[in-house]
Amino acid sequence: MNKDFLKINKLGDLKESGYQVLTVKDEMRRNLIEKLENGEDIFRGIIGYDDSVILELKNAILSRHDFILLGLRGQAKSRILRGLVNLLDEYIPVVEGSEINDNPYAPISRDSLDKIEQHGDDTPIAWLPRSRRYNEKLATPDVSIADLFGDLDPIKAATKKLNYAHEGAMHFGIIPRTNRGVFVINELPDLQPRIQVGLLNILEEKDLQIRGFPIRIPLDILIAFSANPEDYTNRGSIITPLKDRIDSQIITHYPRTIEDGIRITQQEAWQERNFYGKMKAPEIPYYFREIIEYIAHEARQSELIDQKSGVSARLPISCLEVLIGNAERRALATGAQQVRIRISDFQALIPAITGKIELVYEGEQEGVINVARILIGKAIRQVFDKYFPLPRPSGKKRVENLKPEFESVLSWFAGENLLSVDVLGDDKAYISSLEKAKPLETLAKKYFPGEYLKNEHDLATAKEFILEGLHQNSFLSKFESEGKATYKDLVESIFNGLPNDDDHESDLYA
Repeated sequence: MNKDFLKINKLGDLKESGYQVLTVKDEMRRNLIEKLENGEDIFRGIIGYDDSVILELKNAILSRHDFILLGLRGQAKSRILRGLVNLLDEYIPVVEGSEINDNPYAPISRDSLDKIEQHGDDTPIAWLPRSRRYNEKLATPDVSIADLFGDLDPIKAATKKLNYAHEGAMHFGIIPRTNRGVFVINELPDLQPRIQVGLLNILEEKDLQIRGFPIRIPLDILIAFSANPEDYTNRGSIITPLKDRIDSQIITHYPRTIEDGIRITQQEAWQERNFYGKMKAPEIPYYFREIIEYIAHEARQSELIDQKSGVSARLPISCLEVLIGNAERRALATGAQQVRIRISDFQALIPAITGKIELVYEGEQEGVINVARILIGKAIRQVFDKYFPLPRPSGKKRVENLKPEFESVLSWFAGENLLSVDVLGDDKAYISSLEKAKPLETLAKKYFPGEYLKNEHDLATAKEFILEGLHQNSFLSKFESEGKATYKDLVESIFNGLPNDDDHESDLYA
């Protein structure tokens, strides 16, 4: 907008300037058209929705619709709704002191009407920033009509010496106070049905009535909602007449590709930590980020997890933060100069997973900690299979046509060799514990990209990844105790009765 308008502080000057006031929906429509023509990024930080949710949202705004975002938890619904404020003008003129942001050309509150009647063109004008034109309310069972719409205020009436029949005795709720702006109700089904009924007139007739006053207040407002699909049956429902009055229903979704998920986690996770000069920040290889994202991906497909509840995008975000935190703790304990991530650190992610999944009966029988371990294992296997062309065994402990590099690794273990990885030791001890199995290095260098093998620690981590990948593909057995993760030939373990990791509760992260 023209900044010169901000110098105007009288109604008469505003009229002379030729300033035009649009309804909030027309204003957002105009601004959206301008941004689309200029190729601007309208909803910054929203990843993976360009061809679905954002496209439908643009259609709704261009159509001047009130709308609802319907989707499972952790699908960026709140972030999208808060981004609507960027489609509002930077400033708009209001009657100074107005409780409901009265349009100076067409005021609707008694207070503003009286001001203009008294002062005429000298009525003071204020400029309202876009940040104050957005309000939201979390729907809870205790939300009342007075909270949303308003009520009579006896103190206000007594102070101004008004009787209760006077319009000036009204106290406006949060919706009329958002007049000429965007109002959002989150978790709509949690709103009691009798309160939802109160929204019907606002959505259709765009008016408001408080305590049976014979006057109606025509509001200029865009109302948006968010809801979780399972809420329709679990905690409440959206009444049918209200659903009918919501113009557009937009379905959100989880990232449709691993790459989108990685970008979201990279954007949201706290990674740029202050190490106070004691050590260097970690470099996180891309395949580690893939494993983290596959944990969420596997959870969203698991039969042990309630898919109606969903698996939030917050799960991989928390996982990445805990992964760094566990490596940071070990570096402090061993006096390392740099924080380095290991495959064994993934077992520390269990607390970041257990609180973000809802189990079905079969999952409850398995136990939430075991389910978390299963998800981590499946994620590692998915990423391992991407980089290493390993045939899956089908009812056999060995498969035919293994490539020589794999055969040499498995032959090394078949020769009664075992490998104990020092997962809690310092970097030197960790690297040293993995040098024993020479075929691992050949396999890593053949199939892993060079960017993953920049130094000896990277090589050691790649070796551990191969060991864990072979274990998850049922080629090696594994058991954990006393700060060691020991890998051994699976067939020999079966015949010799060597315990595996399913028989021992790990004490590595106690």
